[in-house]
Amino acid sequence: MSRRLESKAHPRGADETQMNAVPPPGARRTSTQDENRALRGLLQSLGSDAAHNQQVLRRFQERELALLSAGDLPRLLECLTSGMRASFRLDSVKLKLLDPFFVIRDLLVAQSETDRCLMRDIELCADVGAVRAHFDDLYAPWLGEWDPARHLPLFGRHLNGSVALLPLRQADGLAGFLCLGSREPGRFRHDQATDFLAHMARVAAVCLENAVNRERLRLVGLTDALTGLYNRRHLEHRLEQEVTRAQRYAQSLACLFVDADHFKRINDRYGHAAGDQVLVALAQRLRTRLRASDLPTRYGGEEFAVLLPHTGLDSAKSLANEICAGVAAEPVPLHSGESVSVSVSIGVAALHLDNQRDTQASGRALLAAADRAVYEAKRAGRNCVACDAQAGV
Repeated sequence: MSRRLESKAHPRGADETQMNAVPPPGARRTSTQDENRALRGLLQSLGSDAAHNQQVLRRFQERELALLSAGDLPRLLECLTSGMRASFRLDSVKLKLLDPFFVIRDLLVAQSETDRCLMRDIELCADVGAVRAHFDDLYAPWLGEWDPARHLPLFGRHLNGSVALLPLRQADGLAGFLCLGSREPGRFRHDQATDFLAHMARVAAVCLENAVNRERLRLVGLTDALTGLYNRRHLEHRLEQEVTRAQRYAQSLACLFVDADHFKRINDRYGHAAGDQVLVALAQRLRTRLRASDLPTRYGGEEFAVLLPHTGLDSAKSLANEICAGVAAEPVPLHSGESVSVSVSIGVAALHLDNQRDTQASGRALLAAADRAVYEAKRAGRNCVACDAQAGV
């Protein structure tokens, strides 16, 4: 066929002998064999590519099915991190989630069985400022070689090779990023198709939104509508778990009772709406000084109780003094334009690990000790901290 195409290209009047020349039989056979070998090689290459693509597609489908089947938020996050790392043989997977109002943090804290190792692969942040500085388009997958300036803020550690940055897009905006890393320089390339990755990121974002909403609905009955803190019912549920864990693994556990001073005067002078604003402000000030593993709750009225796992009496007292001073140093602004000075009295107690009581009795005794201590602080003049006389229960 190529010979015939070449003959049509000869100019009119060319040598007839040259134009009608026929290659010898051996040359024709050699040319046909070469073409056949090239075609067989091409078919083998296409078949190999098809098999590879089918394998890749199957892995993506399995991972998406695992995401859709995750029963709760911790299992979903595990599928997105360790599951992704194992399924695609990656060297690093980091999940960076936007959580400016601590919603995801609180949901994970409420899941007492959340694996601490899982949280090593997850970062909760308030905004994407550190990412926006290095990427023009935050809504499209980005693939390429490792760049410390761009990728170190995402992965938190050096990783030579190549990376893929997958935005998790939801209906109301960006939910975060799934960061995949490989030590192979060519694993993720700029010219690589991103259809599978982009589709999986969309599935992950939808699953994340659904899981968060499910957890929030589950916890509606366990949170205080005004302050957003957990309520007394949830405290009692978690208290038994934390006491059990502390006794089993010989870990410290402390409790704070925080009571707003002269709260009735605030209600009488400024009104109950202003009193609600003060309670909300106190809840926020508590949260900003606590760790993710701590459990602040609205115990009732103007009283707050805080469980402090892995915290001894001295550390709990130091934290209580910090909270007490911080609250008193900053008046609470009201919607009316006025501001009101607020102080708190705090009682501190810690769990004794050598007592012989059962977990429920030990938990009740811990709360009672912190409650006694807060009354000691009030009798001492308020705006101060007191420890239970037994220095533990």
